[in-house]
Amino acid sequence: MTMRHIAFERLHNFRDLGGHPAADGRSVRRGLLYRSDSLGKLTAPADLDRLQALGVRTVIDLRYPWEIAAKGRVPDYDGLVYHNLSIEHRPYDQAEIDPDVDPWRYLADRFAEVAEDGVEEIRAALEVIAAAEEPLAFHCASGKDRTGLIAALVLTLLGVSEDDIAADFALTELATPRLVAEWHAAHPGRTLRWPGYGRAPETVIRLALADLAARHGSVEDYATGALGLSPARIAALRSRLLTA
Repeated sequence: MTMRHIAFERLHNFRDLGGHPAADGRSVRRGLLYRSDSLGKLTAPADLDRLQALGVRTVIDLRYPWEIAAKGRVPDYDGLVYHNLSIEHRPYDQAEIDPDVDPWRYLADRFAEVAEDGVEEIRAALEVIAAAEEPLAFHCASGKDRTGLIAALVLTLLGVSEDDIAADFALTELATPRLVAEWHAAHPGRTLRWPGYGRAPETVIRLALADLAARHGSVEDYATGALGLSPARIAALRSRLLTA
């Protein structure tokens, strides 16, 4: 894995978003904002101890309530504030994606749907991130798509370059073999039709960001317009997450 990834027994895709160069010569502070696959998998005591040792006191769960009912949520512990903000409104089964479609364009189109359908939940997630006073982790199921979109929006608002955002998105590819193995373990007897399952190439997030810019003028215009984030909230996000 990379220096951004933090090893857990049951998690495959937990990493620190800190360290990226950002606006005005500053950088994203380490140890404050983490992205992950489902924290509902934190069933080993050592894993939960590790999360608490990182100081995580706020968790944003981007999954559908029915996913949480089926797979569980992060175990509760003293001081934890938990938010379920389901940003996706049109469920689809990635295992059943037609192998003949352009996979990265297909995923980018799903990102565009989430960006438009989920404005209320996305705004709420960014506001929680801006307001949190202690380390925060946000996650979906694999920590890939919904999580990747929120990460890309936050990093863009912090002034991180598209190249660095795309590189961060693609770090999920290091976890792909384990995400695929996890799917097979959870679905015995089913065939994984789509060969791109668990993949997260840079192309997907680059297309998604380009789509947002084409539709709204820029990602920042999407944030202030469609999402309704105030300049003060964006300033708070930068103040909290960027080095002095």
